[in-house]
Amino acid sequence: MKNGALAVVFCGLVTGNVMAQERLPTIPPAQYDAEQKKAADDFLAARKTPVFGPFEPLMHSPEVMTLSRSMGDYLRYKSALGNTLSELVILVTARSWSQDYEWHVHYPIALKVGIKKEIADAIADGRRPQAMSDDEAIVYDFATELLNNKRVSDDTFARAEKRFGKKGVVDMAAICGYYTMLAMEMNVARYQVPKDGRKLPRFPD
Repeated sequence: MKNGALAVVFCGLVTGNVMAQERLPTIPPAQYDAEQKKAADDFLAARKTPVFGPFEPLMHSPEVMTLSRSMGDYLRYKSALGNTLSELVILVTARSWSQDYEWHVHYPIALKVGIKKEIADAIADGRRPQAMSDDEAIVYDFATELLNNKRVSDDTFARAEKRFGKKGVVDMAAICGYYTMLAMEMNVARYQVPKDGRKLPRFPD
């Protein structure tokens, strides 16, 4: 590579890193205004941990952060799908948006709650997983169709409704939507994974 081309690549990498820090930088707690401090206190009371991850860029709009956290309290922990299948939906959503931080956080959680590694790895590679259970296949098809086609076919809807009921269908679509929103916010912010974190492969548009 010639020196000029190398310089362009280097400048691009530096600019990307600077932009990642400057778009929606994490606000130090000591600099919170009154609204942000209340949002952070409410977050700590609900989640038993300080503001982290996708909620850091959202702190620039603390009401959005608080409402997002509240919705996540239900969809993450109490949905009609249960924690294992909801994590499968989250992985499909993170893959759809190539959202590295979302994947970084939820991949180990998904394995811990019972999603097989080969299923998660296939999703990361953009492949339909083999040997899914009936429930996993329903959830995978529903989430994939909704995220990729912006619709769900009659057959897939019927399978999901028969297995999980109308509440389950609503919750499954809401999980897709909620983690899409978080993925969008983090992609806009260029929120970074830790240095040792895995980045998803990028697919052609």
